Order: sequence, then C-alpha cells, then structure tokens
Amino acid sequence: MWMYLGLLSAVFLGLHNLCKKHAVQGNEVFPVLLGTISSGFLVLLPFYLGSVFATDYTKSIGFFIESISWQTHGFIFIKSAIMAASWVLAYQALKHLPITIVTPIRSAGPFFTFIGAIFIYQERPNPLQWIGFFLIIGSVILYSKIGKKEGIVFTRNKWIFAIITATFLGASSGLYDKFLIQSLSLNPQTLQFWFCFYTVAILLIILSFTWFPYAEKREAFKFRWSIPAVGILLQTADYFYFKALQDPEALIMLLSAIKRSQIIIAVVIGGLIFKEQNKRKKLVPLAGIMIGVFLILYS
Repeated sequence: MWMYLGLLSAVFLGLHNLCKKHAVQGNEVFPVLLGTISSGFLVLLPFYLGSVFATDYTKSIGFFIESISWQTHGFIFIKSAIMAASWVLAYQALKHLPITIVTPIRSAGPFFTFIGAIFIYQERPNPLQWIGFFLIIGSVILYSKIGKKEGIVFTRNKWIFAIITATFLGASSGLYDKFLIQSLSLNPQTLQFWFCFYTVAILLIILSFTWFPYAEKREAFKFRWSIPAVGILLQTADYFYFKALQDPEALIMLLSAIKRSQIIIAVVIGGLIFKEQNKRKKLVPLAGIMIGVFLILYS
C-alpha cells in the first residue's frame, strides 16, 4: 500500500510543479514562496483548531494534530530550516531555467537519498535497483548535454548550482522524514502543520530583509491563482508521502524513486504548456529516468 501512496504523492507533486512554474514566471520569488507555504498552512489550520476545540470529531475523521514536546518542536524546526533553504534556491532556479531542465535535475534526488538510505538506515538495494539508480543519474547527465543547446552551460550557470544544492537539501530532508515519522511516531498532519508554521516564520524573517523594505519589489509582485494552488497540492502530496512512510516496511530509497515519476507531468505537459525547446530530445533521458524508476520499484 505504501507504494501506491507514493505514486499518489507523485501525481500531486507533478501538478504542483506545473503550478509553481506558472506562479514564479516574471514574478518576485520570495513572496510567491511565502504565499504557497502560507496557503498550505491555512488548509491545515482548521484541523489544528479542531484538535483543540473538537478533539473527538477530529480524531474520528483521522486528522487529529497531536500535542508534542519542545524537543520534537526542535526536530521539526530543523526540517523547516532545511526545506526553506532548499525552496529558496529551487524557486530562484525555476524562475531562470526551463522547467524541462529543472525538474530532471530535481529528479536526481534519489541519488542522495539512495546513499543516505544505505549508510544511515542500512537499506540494501539489489542489483536491478543499482542499475536503475545509475540509469537515473546517467539520464540527468544527458539532460545537461541538451541544456547546453538552450544556452545553459551547466558548469557556468549559477542557477544550475542552485538547483543542485536545492536537490541535495531536499534529499536530506527526505531522509530526515523517516526519522520524524518512524522514530518519533509523528502522524502526517501533526508534522505538516508545525512544519508549515515554522517555515512561514523563517520566510517572514527572510522577507523582512529582502522584500518588505523595497517598494519596487512589492509593486512587482503579481498574485496568481497558481500561488495558493501550489501550497494546496504540495500539502496533499506530502500527506500521502508521510502516510506511506508510516508503514514500517516502507523503504525511503524506493519512495524517493517512486516520487520521481512526477517528471512525466512536468516534462511532457509542462513542456507543451510553456512551449519550451527540444521537447522531443528530452524524451530520451526522460525514458531513461522512468526505466530507472521502474527497475527500482519493481525489482
């Protein structure tokens, strides 16, 4: 069941990526990011209030947000700091790079998760999973070759380094999720609510220095329907992902790979919507990534 929950998460993540590209195009990145996380927080807020004032009902519908210790709050704050840094870098990169380049690089996240799962959680891949793993990495390298034809030289483009760093931080957060869900026994909605709370607080501090004081930046910001849509889709994807992680048999390396199937939506549909270049050539490494995911998933 955890694999199917992972696939559901991937579907919502793919739609989330499309909305995110629409939200940041020609827009101020930091307020867009704050708007998306705030939207997700507002979706979860009624469940928190229900957990305080209508405990029995909230428990009956399966969305009760538990009381947690200050130590657990500290652990969740660490996750918020990691993901805030990852999103700031990823949103900036997405604003300056084609979605058909950004999404495949993000799809290399299983590389870092795979290594972490082996050394931290002692998960052991079989030979077919190793083949799938290297097939994903090789396909991302092929994407870099195609990116050069669009004037994007990977070794000299700062936004490429930004998206690679964002991918590493995101993978680190994924490994950390297994600790939060399984070792601390947090339920998904409790983790999601406090994660959003602390992430909004961190982003407000960042914006107080980088955006709020500058009138021209405030005027340049354009509110779009896709901003709250990003937050809602992300929280839906995270809910299914965390539910999958609750299963003690769930392997984080496989879940990370399954989530990469979101790339079908981002590259195929996104390439058509945003009219990006070299869509047919990008189908080759796309196929490589999907075969790699298939080998990891079904081996």
